[in-house]
Amino acid sequence: MNRILLIGALALATSVPALAADLPLPAPAAAPAAYVPAPPILTWTGFYIGLNAGGGFGSSHWATPVGAVTHFQVDGLMAGGQIGGNYQIGEFVIGAEGDIDWQNLRDAQPGGICTPAVVGGCAVASTWLATIRGRVGYAPQRILYYVTGGGAFTNVKPSTGALPYGGGTEAGWTVGAGIEYAMTYNWSVKAEYLYASFQNATCGVGSCGVLAPATVSFNENVVRLGVNYKF
Repeated sequence: MNRILLIGALALATSVPALAADLPLPAPAAAPAAYVPAPPILTWTGFYIGLNAGGGFGSSHWATPVGAVTHFQVDGLMAGGQIGGNYQIGEFVIGAEGDIDWQNLRDAQPGGICTPAVVGGCAVASTWLATIRGRVGYAPQRILYYVTGGGAFTNVKPSTGALPYGGGTEAGWTVGAGIEYAMTYNWSVKAEYLYASFQNATCGVGSCGVLAPATVSFNENVVRLGVNYKF
């Protein structure tokens, strides 16, 4: 009996390694996934710079003690740049922006006090426009709707006919509204409308050639597109 038990134990001992060799190997452990940082949360907070282009159209009115010229149309193209900053609180955005644009607004109107002037009548030109404005907006996701207003500056240049332009730099005010779309975290595009008014330009007898000193008002509607880069 002892021999039988010894033989059985030896057989069992030799069969276990063979059985273990036939079992499948365990699968290798999966490599840890590579870390992918979450994309930055879109926000309008930050400083930005940009470019813009568009057009302006408006009117001018001349008034003197001896007569007046009714409003006449002025229009032209414009292009320039802007710099500003925003701060977002929930879905509301407050900010400020300054811009300066080259523009080529000009036209002339004969009649009234300009009838005896050199051929060409009363003329007005403006070659640049600058504004400093506050902005308040509402920003659901990538779109910012805003209203804006502040001070405006331009060179109102009145003249009659072929005589040199008079006038100079004038201060006024501006209001408007716009919409801006964030294409990425840094880049956005916008469409904007502004109305600017300037009331105090003057045209003296010696500088413009009218029969009496003239007060020249000038207002402008601005429609432009722009692109901004936010830091």
